[in-house]
Amino acid sequence: MGVMEKEGDGMAGPAGRRGPAGRRGPAGLRGPAAQNGPEDQHGQPTPLAAALRRVGDRWSLLVVDALLSGPRRFGELEADLPGIASNVLSQRLKHLEKAGVVVSRPYSSRPPRYAYELTAAGYELTGALRLLGQWGADHLEGVGQGPTHASCGTALEARWYCPTCDRTVGDASYDAEEDDLRYL
Repeated sequence: MGVMEKEGDGMAGPAGRRGPAGRRGPAGLRGPAAQNGPEDQHGQPTPLAAALRRVGDRWSLLVVDALLSGPRRFGELEADLPGIASNVLSQRLKHLEKAGVVVSRPYSSRPPRYAYELTAAGYELTGALRLLGQWGADHLEGVGQGPTHASCGTALEARWYCPTCDRTVGDASYDAEEDDLRYL
């Protein structure tokens, strides 16, 4: 399995079907489109598709979230992630390390034992995890509250900000013609 390939979980793709050529992706796609996801006008995977390829499965994101508070040993991660099988945790840690999101550091040579921590690229996922968590708090029943301002208790809102123009983009206080939020 290549560095960018996600470990299989024995399940069929999102469409729930397997064909003679192997796993099918969304909507029954096969070949590069099924493996890499949507492509841009230059035939490259979109940024979202490429990111999801690296960290998009359920357990990988939860492992990253557990490591946001600092390095953890394997057993500590198992305790922080109830329901994860040890073989799945091991696979996800290896995958995240190959993807440059996690680094392992030995803390014992006999037997070999490692502590896992996020790389700088791993810590950069903090904003994405917070936004996804906020979406869950806003749209799903039976989940906790999203982040709030410690001083007043008001729910926080995320905004796109342009440091060059020193303003938020997509804010309703600007005319729609001036709102130039776009995705590359």
